[in-house]
Amino acid sequence: MNADPTLDLEARAHSEHAQELRLWLRLLTCSQLIEKRVRTGLREQFDTTLPRFDLMAQLERHPEGLKMKELSHRLMVTGGNVTGITDQLVGEGLVERTEVDGDRRAFRVRLTPRGHTAFAEMALQHEQWIVQAFEGMSPRDLDQLHKLLGKVKQHQLDINQRLGAAAE
Repeated sequence: MNADPTLDLEARAHSEHAQELRLWLRLLTCSQLIEKRVRTGLREQFDTTLPRFDLMAQLERHPEGLKMKELSHRLMVTGGNVTGITDQLVGEGLVERTEVDGDRRAFRVRLTPRGHTAFAEMALQHEQWIVQAFEGMSPRDLDQLHKLLGKVKQHQLDINQRLGAAAE
């Protein structure tokens, strides 16, 4: 029997480990389980992948398009990854490349009308999957969790800023 590796993350922690470590592993496990659901749904319902969805989401936020380098930075992947995904989406008529004035080597990528339509359908379903992931929680629980995670986020941003300042 193959164990689900996402479940193993949390199972690694024992009662003698710090509560913070156990919480961190629970957060990772929850995130990975939700992501697995989204990846499976995108593949089964739309014959696409999460990286393709993420690229299209970036383009949806920028109707004027983005340069390939900007896409790579926003998606935190290599230029080669962005090029490969973009090539696929261009081939399917979902995105288009246009030349950038004053830079013969750069291209701007944007969704085509067909791409906008396809992404809107995927985004609506994506939102439903995320809502389903939290259906077991009351509105009050959701609000409290959001606020608590906001505290964790802000604290980590503060730490990162201090560490960045110390490294300079």
